[in-house]
Amino acid sequence: MLSLSDWVTTLTLIFGGCCSNAITLEHITSTYPHSGVLITFFQFLIVFLYGLPSQLTFTRPETAQAANGNPNNHETPSIARRTWLPRLKKRRVPLLPYLIQVALFFVLSTLNNAAFAYHIPMTVHIIFRSGGMIVNMVLGWLLVKKRYTLRQVISVLVVTVGIVLTTLSASKPKSKAAITQTVETSLYAQGIAILSLALLLSGFLGLIQDWVFARYITPTESQAASDPDILPSWQENMFFLHTLALPLFVFSKDNIIGELSRMSLSAPISSCTIPSRMQHYIPAYTSTIPSIFIYLFLNTITQLFCVMGVNRLTGRVTSLTVTLILTVRKAVSLLLSVAVYGRQSNAAMWVGAALVFLGTIGYSTGSRSKHVKDKED
Repeated sequence: MLSLSDWVTTLTLIFGGCCSNAITLEHITSTYPHSGVLITFFQFLIVFLYGLPSQLTFTRPETAQAANGNPNNHETPSIARRTWLPRLKKRRVPLLPYLIQVALFFVLSTLNNAAFAYHIPMTVHIIFRSGGMIVNMVLGWLLVKKRYTLRQVISVLVVTVGIVLTTLSASKPKSKAAITQTVETSLYAQGIAILSLALLLSGFLGLIQDWVFARYITPTESQAASDPDILPSWQENMFFLHTLALPLFVFSKDNIIGELSRMSLSAPISSCTIPSRMQHYIPAYTSTIPSIFIYLFLNTITQLFCVMGVNRLTGRVTSLTVTLILTVRKAVSLLLSVAVYGRQSNAAMWVGAALVFLGTIGYSTGSRSKHVKDKED
């Protein structure tokens, strides 16, 4: 149960971190639409750097079994011995399940950020990614024979209509030239296909994570609570999903280096972001930093805050509460995107967004009703 201070901290991380992250992401991708891989790399890197200290320990357990001459005595307590070289703390999940999750997580994260290169507005991006429950329901029904309430089915249909309406509302290019319209429509369709593939992969990732939780996390809860060498499951999961994916970026090093080179040519801070009357207060060496790097830095930091907030919330409240809070967060991000950048604010988009958010809430409450009914039965 979260205390008042925990609630304030968690909600500040989620709404402050995630909403700010969406704003900076839209600014970067509107100027550098092919920077998705670069952004993903820095987001993964910051989570790794943040999580590494908590994953390391300078103690190594030693058992006294050899000393008493009884190697079969499993009740002999272990003694922690300090070492100069650090080691990673105990994992609750084997490496193979993590590698499978990492592959899916890396690909879908890269696809989501890469979609901006295909003229996908942030508003559509936010709403489209809110449709994960559609894929989760279909895959759950087909692969693991899950049952769903009538309210959940209706809610998913409402979300589907909302996503289709929003997608179509942003699909009309502003250009009047027929050739340009064809190119714009083709790019937009490719971007929607990329987001659809990412949505499908996120559904498979969700099923695998549910299996991993039931297979490895739940049975070890009591042991983890009494062993200081075992971290909470959300910290372990967050660290290894991001860390094990870092080597995969070597295949995109040319793209990353190229985007950094292009960004380094952007206008310096002093000429575009700092009022002239304040520039003499800024150290000379900082005034020449390309301005886009400031947005990249803010995007990376706010991504860390967002991940921390969501994981803190997930580990301490019910899934219904998590879904409702994240739905409100996406709605706030959508409003901020329209308010700050003024893009794609038409009636069809707002109706579609309302259907998606209402359907999400309906699905969550339908899940709770099913859980209560199962308990009564």
